[in-house]
Amino acid sequence: MDQFILPDNQSLDKEQTDPEDLPIISQRIQDIIEVLNNFKELGDHERGRSAYVEQLIKDMAVYYGYSEFLLEKLFNLFSVSEALEFFEANEVPRPVTIRTNTLRTRRRDLAQALINRGVNLEPIGKWTKVGLTIFDSSVPIGATPEYLAGHYILQSASSFLPVMALAPQENEKILDMASAPGGKSTYIASLMKNTGIIFANDSNKERTKGLVSNIHRLGVKNTVVCNYDGREFPSILGGFDRVLLDAPCSGTGVISKDPSVKINKTEKDFILLPHLQKELLLSAIDSVDAKSSKGGYIVYSTCSVTIEENEAVVNYALKKRPNVKLVPTGLDFGKEGFTKYRGKIFHPSLNLTRRFYPHVHNMDGFFVSKFKKFSNKYELKRKNDDKEDKKGMIK
Repeated sequence: MDQFILPDNQSLDKEQTDPEDLPIISQRIQDIIEVLNNFKELGDHERGRSAYVEQLIKDMAVYYGYSEFLLEKLFNLFSVSEALEFFEANEVPRPVTIRTNTLRTRRRDLAQALINRGVNLEPIGKWTKVGLTIFDSSVPIGATPEYLAGHYILQSASSFLPVMALAPQENEKILDMASAPGGKSTYIASLMKNTGIIFANDSNKERTKGLVSNIHRLGVKNTVVCNYDGREFPSILGGFDRVLLDAPCSGTGVISKDPSVKINKTEKDFILLPHLQKELLLSAIDSVDAKSSKGGYIVYSTCSVTIEENEAVVNYALKKRPNVKLVPTGLDFGKEGFTKYRGKIFHPSLNLTRRFYPHVHNMDGFFVSKFKKFSNKYELKRKNDDKEDKKGMIK
């Protein structure tokens, strides 16, 4: 490739208002990536690498339909080539997946029943014993007799992960702090074989209707549905063996399902959401009994890939609650969480958290972390944590 020359601003303005020029923008994206991957040989050193990166971000925002703000935030998580793979993956729907309800049937029997109805399927992967990927079906997958009988639930593969990390045991007392529409709560119930007790909470009363419906359809009998702001725990109820907090988030991991995320997220969202997530996580930690014989665990997860909603929230909780530590998630795949990012240094144990990406794992973008609470008492080491809390985001 000859030395690539960045275009002038006048021709750029025309392209970015003319959709017919998208092929030109696409080609320039490829050219700039090639230059950045070999800048020493191909780049214009007078203008510098930053000029190419700036142009690439503008072009990708136009081509993929993102706000420049969000595209730059996501772009910075990856190498240049991997960023392109991530944005391409967000343009393609994730596979349809279902979870076998082992309270009603076995995966082998369910698969055979669905195959007999004209469903083309296969197991999701070696990491799950209950998941099936649906390739195509001659019948509506959400209206088969097996579905209506509660033999399975439509559930994204990524949402299996926090429940697997939680590893609930029989006869435990468990809180699912943000549980609607119930995929995770009912998975917890099946792993507990309907023993013990699950409190399936959601702050949105309207969403609890779907939660109740799934609980009944799947034959779950050990679950109490409640409607509280998660931040009110443990004053409502505490002493749990385990707590799952799949927190409300920006949805940057599920853009293929909800493309509106591309343009409707602003800087304010990444201040307010992490602030809420931090408050919920501290409540989740405080709701667990460190003296639980087998438990004392908290799982924090999001369907977001941003640092502000994941590593920064977990790091904050480690500072505010010195009576917890991060432990391995038990998930044998996924990328390690960041221990440093753009000048921000996190606790080294953040490498125990796990990130999942659409372009790597062919599932929704997801983050999973697991805490172990080793004492019900704690003393704050830092008095200026409240200042960090008010800022609510990393700089």
